[in-house]
Amino acid sequence: MNTMTTTTETTAAATAATVLDASGVTMRFGGLTAVRGVDLTVREGEIVGLIGPNGAGKTTFFNCLTGLYVPTEGQVSYKGTVLPPKPHLVTKAGIARTFQNIRLFSNMTVLENVLVGRHTRTKEGLWSALLRGPGFKKAEAASVERAMELLEFVGLQNKADHLARNLPYGEQRKLEIARALASDPGLLLLDEPTAGMNQAETRTTEELVFAIRDKGIAVLVIEHDMKFIFKLCDRVAVLVQGEKLVEGTSDVVQGDERVVAAYLGEPFEGAPGAEEVAEVEAAEAHAEAEAQASAEAEASAEAEASAEAEASAEAEASAEAAPEAEAEAEAEAEAEAEADGASEEEAPEAEAAADETPADEAPEATDAPAADADAPAADSTTEGDTK
Repeated sequence: MNTMTTTTETTAAATAATVLDASGVTMRFGGLTAVRGVDLTVREGEIVGLIGPNGAGKTTFFNCLTGLYVPTEGQVSYKGTVLPPKPHLVTKAGIARTFQNIRLFSNMTVLENVLVGRHTRTKEGLWSALLRGPGFKKAEAASVERAMELLEFVGLQNKADHLARNLPYGEQRKLEIARALASDPGLLLLDEPTAGMNQAETRTTEELVFAIRDKGIAVLVIEHDMKFIFKLCDRVAVLVQGEKLVEGTSDVVQGDERVVAAYLGEPFEGAPGAEEVAEVEAAEAHAEAEAQASAEAEASAEAEASAEAEASAEAEASAEAAPEAEAEAEAEAEAEAEADGASEEEAPEAEAAADETPADEAPEATDAPAADADAPAADSTTEGDTK
């Protein structure tokens, strides 16, 4: 698409009738406000992008538009009529959607999946389906014909009899779009249609969205691929912290420093939810300080209790050890006394033994002189004999 065509189509869209008008949409979950006062319009022949960081509230806003959620505040209108918060009634009114995570009937064929999307456009009821009368057969044939047209439109006509689960990922995305188109919507909501796709598949999806717009169907698309979204969309709205930060052409949005800061997670003046974020941060800091103080107090109390327990244990140990020490001292004293008594008893015995020892050894001492006395006698005898 060249620049001139884009400009012409954007101008035409600006003067076209409004298809979707979301006014002051707010969605709260308990104390959490996921979407806050968001206004958004989509006109006939327009492709509008919805971008924002993760957790900005984009899918929640989609769910409010399609009746999956009942907005806490605000209202959603389609072609001037306020929509009831019921998904099947929203679809019947003329709004169809795809999901971020593919939701196909995996055990049904490609054709059967598209036929499921035709249920809001058939008038035959349960009895007609059970009896399978002429009216039902005619309506069924018309639904099959329309489903095959849509499969051809997305390039899956040759896989009508294949099971949905056997399709490649990119073709499953196409099938989901075909099923959404089966309800003949005036507005198609696409939730991240290029998620998980390669460049070739992304380019094919881009061409498909342009073709859908050329059929007169307005498109509102959520996408994280900025190159895809800025090339595709006539207008882009940016959600941050559940609030619409800025809305305008691709050039306006890309040139807004707040958008860059929001995607980078950097704070900026006037950021949606900044006061709440500051309050949360302050509360978290206060809670953390209290938790730390409590932990320190507990640790101090535990240390004191441990010291007291240790001192008490030492005192008990000392008290238990005192009698044992006294008993040991008494035992030692008794042992020493017994040893002293034994020494006193052994002293007279030792003296007596000392007195008896020379008397016993006296004969041995007198034997030697007797032997000497005999010796001269022997000598005299010898001499007498000699004479």
